Amino acid sequence: MWKFITSLKMTTWIFIALVVGLLIGVYLPETAHMIKPFRTLFLNGVKCIIAPLIFASVVTGINSAGSVSGLGKTGLRAILWFELATTMALVIGLVFVNWLKPGSGLSIGSTHVTQDIVSASQTTMSLEKFIEHILPTNFAEAIVKGDVLQIVLFSVIFGVAILLAGEKAKPVLLLCTSLNEIMFKFTEIIMYLAPIGVGAAIAGSVAEHGLAVLLPMAKLVGTLYLALVVFVITVLVPALIYAKVKIKKFFLELRPSLVLAFATTSSESAYPMAFQSLENMGIKNRIASFVLPLGYSFNLDGSTLYLAIASVFISQAAGIELSVGTQITMMLTLMLTTKGVAAVPRASLVVLSATLTAFGLPLEGLVLIIGVDEFMDMARTTVNLLGNCVATTVVARWEREPLFADYQHLTD
Repeated sequence: MWKFITSLKMTTWIFIALVVGLLIGVYLPETAHMIKPFRTLFLNGVKCIIAPLIFASVVTGINSAGSVSGLGKTGLRAILWFELATTMALVIGLVFVNWLKPGSGLSIGSTHVTQDIVSASQTTMSLEKFIEHILPTNFAEAIVKGDVLQIVLFSVIFGVAILLAGEKAKPVLLLCTSLNEIMFKFTEIIMYLAPIGVGAAIAGSVAEHGLAVLLPMAKLVGTLYLALVVFVITVLVPALIYAKVKIKKFFLELRPSLVLAFATTSSESAYPMAFQSLENMGIKNRIASFVLPLGYSFNLDGSTLYLAIASVFISQAAGIELSVGTQITMMLTLMLTTKGVAAVPRASLVVLSATLTAFGLPLEGLVLIIGVDEFMDMARTTVNLLGNCVATTVVARWEREPLFADYQHLTD
């Protein structure tokens, strides 16, 4: 029996916790209120990860290029496409979440929403204040405040400085690399609390608001899937057309990789197969081996779109109206925050918690989202992988490599 229990995956435990929490909320409401502190315990665990994880992952991600010159022309072209694609993902996400309003009908964190939080969320930051704000006067203060934008910018500059310092900075880079690996493991440990946090959150929400609380969660999943489909059709497919690739044959070549990413919710597991597929298409190794792994750190189209929807969803559920200016500022923050944490399990949840903290939104919605996160993770992971393969193809076209002549079965 114990062997069977220990063989269950984390996803299975989360589903079990979801059902158990639902039953407790319906039939044992008093018990549901007693276990609510476990939700807070899990949230505190997630919050303590944010600063060291972002710092270590961004620094090591930047230094994976080997040198500043290693970024080169190909790197600049790749980053140009990455930013274009992620910006479109954010815009599409914000449009759909404001149009369909999946958070309407929920009432999370209502007891914690103060007038100060509401006022802060509605404040439009001027360009001057935004520029003044992007770098911290004290990095430790940025960590204490959970100001993710300042943490990311500091980490980016620190990472570039290590590249410029060369051999003398190797010990510091080694320390950051070690910290990065440690934080990956730390995140895995904290995620063992996820089933408990999910069960406690669902039990408390159902006990307080009834079964109606589950309807917006289903609407959230539907909103994400619809927005991702629109993103693929309006951004990724036109990019492939620009690259003069036959759409159907391109997807057939990548189908095994996409199915694997969808089933395992891990784009990393599909990396070797996707890399081989790109080379089978004729994309040169020097491009595929650089752009594809770089995209794993800096081009998370599906996750970025998800974060835009999830952040505004929680504000809707908490009854906090975000101004257009605040949503744009949030979009700019997410463009930076999503860089460098792709390899982290449940990376999007970590980034989401950082964003909620930065914008004064209640974290109570996070544990509710985890209950349906597996369904959303499958879709966003698949789009992450597809987006990186498309990015590699687009950069290959910009490099004017004679690659398409090498695989006429895709271009004819």
